[in-house]
Amino acid sequence: MKISTKGRYAVRLMLDLSEHYTEGYIALKDVADRQEISKKYLEQIIPYLNRGQLLLTNRGHQGGYKLAKHPSEITIFEVLTCAEGDLAPVSCLQQGAEPCDRRGECLTFPIWDGLNKLVSDYLKGITLQDVLNNRPDAPEYNI
Repeated sequence: MKISTKGRYAVRLMLDLSEHYTEGYIALKDVADRQEISKKYLEQIIPYLNRGQLLLTNRGHQGGYKLAKHPSEITIFEVLTCAEGDLAPVSCLQQGAEPCDRRGECLTFPIWDGLNKLVSDYLKGITLQDVLNNRPDAPEYNI
């Protein structure tokens, strides 16, 4: 699994909005300037986050974007899955995938399933607020 630029920028966008959570709607241009990301690229990411109901939008003169929930209620997993789609390491674990004919006899399935659970649980355990708080004690997993 590799997180694309879209996923990484989505996290940066959401963290920026988290830092300015109490300021109301934030212009995308301001986020783009602070994060040194093209406004046009951020405009392509916004619909994914809107569909995931992570953002609120206000059009017009005082328009912009703000988080739909408090930063402590939005996980990195939610942001990444909105931007990237499924984070499964192999196609047979993707949501809605056709069941694999070899699943019952596949010796490698438990490896990929375990990896998928570790990554998902890890990312679900980190909120935007945790990142803002510079939480160095993110959940650790031993294999």
